Amino acid sequence: TLPCLPGARPCIPKDFGHGSLVCVCNATYCDTLDPLVLPAPGSYVKYESSKVGKRLERSEGKFQSSLRTPGLLLTLNISTLYQHVKGFGGSLSDAAAVNILKLSQPAQDNLLRSYFSESGIEYNLIRVPMACSDFSVRPYSYDDVPDDYELKHFRLVDEDVKMKV
Repeated sequence: TLPCLPGARPCIPKDFGHGSLVCVCNATYCDTLDPLVLPAPGSYVKYESSKVGKRLERSEGKFQSSLRTPGLLLTLNISTLYQHVKGFGGSLSDAAAVNILKLSQPAQDNLLRSYFSESGIEYNLIRVPMACSDFSVRPYSYDDVPDDYELKHFRLVDEDVKMKV
């Protein structure tokens, strides 16, 4: 396991053609972010990615109390809360798991650290599809026996045992 390095490591872009840029993440290098620091009251931090090459580019700004500013007006009422955010994350599909498992162990460590660690984007939730999805390598279910309402033939398949559980 590679140590988690403090401070940001910049994106090393790799072009896949057709305007598709990704950041290199392999056994020896993966971009990281600076540790998150909450902004001062009345200010905000924005992270922006774009097709032209921005990759979680950090910028700061201040909220304005004046309603005279032209353009989009976003009103925040911090005294009223409508919902609680439990966290942020993504989906771990069969296709994602197949590709992650094809990486070397150091590359897997770097990739997972870039998603889940404090030097990454700090995911804390993952959605795992039950049985196959449109990102599976083949169609399958947990019980293909017709009329098996008692689920006597229910079984996890290799994809679940090797990649999801």
